[in-house]
Amino acid sequence: MSETRPAKAARLTPLPTARGEVSGALVDVLVREPGGATPPVGRSLREADPYGEDLQLALYMCYELHYQSFSGVDDGWEWDPDLLRVRQALERRFLDALRSDATTHDDPDAALAGLLVEPADGAGVSHYLRDEGELWQLREYIAHRSLYQLKEADPHVWVIPRLRGRAKAAMAAVEYDEFGAGRGERVHAELFADLMTDLALDPTYNHYLDATSARMLTVVNMMSLLGLHRALRGALVGHFATVEITSSPASDRLAQALRRLGAGEAAVFFYTEHVEADAVHEQVVRHGVIDELLKREPGLAADVAFGVDASVLLEDRLAEELLGAWREGRSSLRVPL
Repeated sequence: MSETRPAKAARLTPLPTARGEVSGALVDVLVREPGGATPPVGRSLREADPYGEDLQLALYMCYELHYQSFSGVDDGWEWDPDLLRVRQALERRFLDALRSDATTHDDPDAALAGLLVEPADGAGVSHYLRDEGELWQLREYIAHRSLYQLKEADPHVWVIPRLRGRAKAAMAAVEYDEFGAGRGERVHAELFADLMTDLALDPTYNHYLDATSARMLTVVNMMSLLGLHRALRGALVGHFATVEITSSPASDRLAQALRRLGAGEAAVFFYTEHVEADAVHEQVVRHGVIDELLKREPGLAADVAFGVDASVLLEDRLAEELLGAWREGRSSLRVPL
């Protein structure tokens, strides 16, 4: 029998600081009892930047009610009809922008082709951190990623009931690994918390929400959007394939960065664990999930490609922001560490 850690008491973070009229109205409403006032966000929502701080934080708060929620927020808000209508309007703005800006392929193989070859002169965040990044920049990167990694794989579980046969079995097999293969201490979100502790970061769920910019919020919000909507199951699978294809080489570079900067073994282990596992997961997702899904539902091919393209778009936007700040010697966080 494997050793188990003492159970940690759940500690919910408070609602974040508002970043505009839409998120401000939502913060004001969520501290009340559900079933009362509806957030007055009509005009503000219509005028909000779909990728901006205000809309993305508001959408993140709506989605977080389906995960761990926030301290002081009544559980009844999760399915409050008025709040769901607000969330739907936020989602529509975001999804319309993604479809306009990201859809460049109709075929999943074409969308994935560029991800399957490692560029000789790669210039992404993991390349930068491996070759020249400083410890403060690596810690900032981990703080950004914590919004997803502390709920790693959770948004993807929602697609499992929407798959059938071999596609469902393959997706469940990958998720089983993500959740520790039956071992609580090997759940990837727990391993990431260990990494954060090693780097003297606070591993509390959503601790860095106020510090993180809209560009990271868009990455996490897209996962929740695709996961929560059955109609977007093809896009969720395309997104998941993108994650698994790009994870293994990026994890290897980040493990090298951590070693170069003197991080402890707990920090390095999170990424070395992903190098081999995600190389296998890539094959399972491409051939076991995507291929089998499209055999049953060939009409979803364009949606799968959209999930790939949208993922690349949002990750590229995040990388542009981080690298731009670091090369100027600035913090990439809204609230520096």
